[in-house]
Amino acid sequence: MEGFKTFILRGNVVDLAIGIAIRAGFNNIVNALVKDIITPIVGAIIKTPSFAALTFTIRGSNFAIGDVLNQTITFFIEALVIYFLIVLPMNELVEKFKDSKPADPTDKKCPECLSDIPIGARRCKFCTVEQPPSPFPAPGI
Repeated sequence: MEGFKTFILRGNVVDLAIGIAIRAGFNNIVNALVKDIITPIVGAIIKTPSFAALTFTIRGSNFAIGDVLNQTITFFIEALVIYFLIVLPMNELVEKFKDSKPADPTDKKCPECLSDIPIGARRCKFCTVEQPPSPFPAPGI
């Protein structure tokens, strides 16, 4: 039971639950926007008052394509909002905090034994071969 408690109280699970709750509320708003505003505007342009009434019949089978159109419009609106309000700002934030210049190395390879040794070392601590001077300054110098 202790492991389950640790799993549930981890930040990832709580964050996911909050995200799902917010997503459900956001979905209701977008559905209302599509149903009550976008669909009537598009319907006025193409002279169809409601997409829900759009159907066609083949050999007695009725295909209601209006709901599919509403759901497709809802999906694209949600995708646009997520892209412009979440993805783009996060990409800009990541770019802002990303180092443009790589950090100077702190280790170098010994040319004799290929071990990693500190950049300022004058001898290899493994094979005791003298080291050529490094082009990078030793950290702290």
